[in-house]
Amino acid sequence: MKNSILPIVVLILSIAPGFAQNKNYQSEHISVDFTSSNLPIVVINTNGQEIPDDYKIMADMGIIYNGEGVRNYITDPFNHYNGKIGIELRGSSSQQFPKKQYGVETRDSLGNDFSFPLLGLPSETDWVFFAPYNDKSLIRDALSYRLSREMNRYASRSKFFELVLNGEYMGVYVLFEKIKRDANRVNIKKLNPADTSGDAVTGGYILKIDKLDGEGNDGWYSNFLPFPQSNKQIFWQYHYPKPEDIVQLQKNYIRSFILAFESAMHGPYFADTLLGYPKYIDANSFADFILLNELVKNIDSYRLSTFFYKDRDSRNPKMFAGPVWDFNLAFGNANYYEAYLTNGWVLEYVSDFSNMPDWENFYIPFWWKKLFDENRFRNIIYDRWQQLRSTVWTNQNIINLIDSLVSHLEESRERNFQRWPVIGQWIWPNYFVGQTYQEEIDYLKNWLVGRLDWLDQNMVGGPSSVNDEHFPEEFFLAQNFPNPFNPVTTIKFVIPNEVRNLITLKVYDLLGNEVATLVNEEKSAGVYEVEFNAGKLSSGIYFYKLMTGKYSATKKMILLR
Repeated sequence: MKNSILPIVVLILSIAPGFAQNKNYQSEHISVDFTSSNLPIVVINTNGQEIPDDYKIMADMGIIYNGEGVRNYITDPFNHYNGKIGIELRGSSSQQFPKKQYGVETRDSLGNDFSFPLLGLPSETDWVFFAPYNDKSLIRDALSYRLSREMNRYASRSKFFELVLNGEYMGVYVLFEKIKRDANRVNIKKLNPADTSGDAVTGGYILKIDKLDGEGNDGWYSNFLPFPQSNKQIFWQYHYPKPEDIVQLQKNYIRSFILAFESAMHGPYFADTLLGYPKYIDANSFADFILLNELVKNIDSYRLSTFFYKDRDSRNPKMFAGPVWDFNLAFGNANYYEAYLTNGWVLEYVSDFSNMPDWENFYIPFWWKKLFDENRFRNIIYDRWQQLRSTVWTNQNIINLIDSLVSHLEESRERNFQRWPVIGQWIWPNYFVGQTYQEEIDYLKNWLVGRLDWLDQNMVGGPSSVNDEHFPEEFFLAQNFPNPFNPVTTIKFVIPNEVRNLITLKVYDLLGNEVATLVNEEKSAGVYEVEFNAGKLSSGIYFYKLMTGKYSATKKMILLR
């Protein structure tokens, strides 16, 4: 593709102050003088095609990038990238805005994926061209991801650029890494379709709780309601492997893992070190996820754009929270769910059913609040907060990050707001409307300082005790894991203190016929784990029953060959 850009005439949108969801903007023609930039210049030509929102079309892309600190001219040759891409619209509520964001794949001339280090980021094929619009600071997402990386948690790297699309100047964009399994992104084991048993089937996986936007979504509904009063369920989505790539035995495994975790969280021993959340999740990653989202008060967190990943058991058997994603409504930029207040916990607000309006379709899984209220976990949060506040999350360090981003955009933002004149206009769902860009930045900084102060004064937990474990005081029969299984599964049960009785654990078929006796002896108090090998049984539903003189419990399991 030759760089034959002509003087750019652009569409400028006049923004109605009373914007509501699903309202269409009207446009008028205004020209922007765009000849050069201190940012990279990305030029896309769709060759007359409209960009759809449910599949990618082939297009041409050229990038002018002369290096950091070197000016880029629209008349320069495409010296960084000059080739094919796949491009589609992306986003959900953001698609209402006239400044669109895009999902982009770098491709070769035959349309195959082509890994490339766009704008100096680690080489990959899948990218997000993010379009800040209702975030008039332009930096909320990039800043949030940087704060996550300061915690030594992976979050998307970023690069600002200016975009020309089909001869029209489109303003300031941000290149983000799409959340993917990759050595430089979510570094978990690659899962092939043949990995269906043993250690191989245990990872890696990326899951998400989010809206059903985009193409090819699939997943399953949780067995547990977000609230007892709710008629809406939590939908877990497969992110990696993609829905079209993940095979049934892999689906069975990861669904069984999540069911075991949620069953443990729903039970009386959810905090037990052997039976509860410490068995299933990396608590430190969940604490970091909470602290980042609470620092910026992201009202979508926990229930939208929420990712989890699990590596192969031999590398790490626990599930991690993250990477974090989507922060354009953070830092006091929304006028609902008390997002504008510097006080209060998002997690507690959205965990209160009375706070959720009838129109809300996306609820928080029940176990977030239960986890947040647990003493040992609260101490993890407390310790981590103190560490962060004394190192990378000091007021001055965060303000310096903001200032560096603002300085980087000093020139380009003027053109952006000429193209999209939103300064001084209310754009859904702004709480604050500054009359200048500087007022928007001052609001962000002041809000953040107030938020840091409130968190300092109201941080949960306290210094971790040397030993805060406890031993169960009641009988308990856990759900077998994995479930469904083929042909081996594990059953755990608890015998409480000061009890010594004859314990039986037996397996029955659907007709009530006994097919196996796993335990038949006296046992003292403790946590026990029994392996059941159903190698000689046929596929189907079975029941296992734990009995003592004073207690009995039965649970269902599925043998699926």
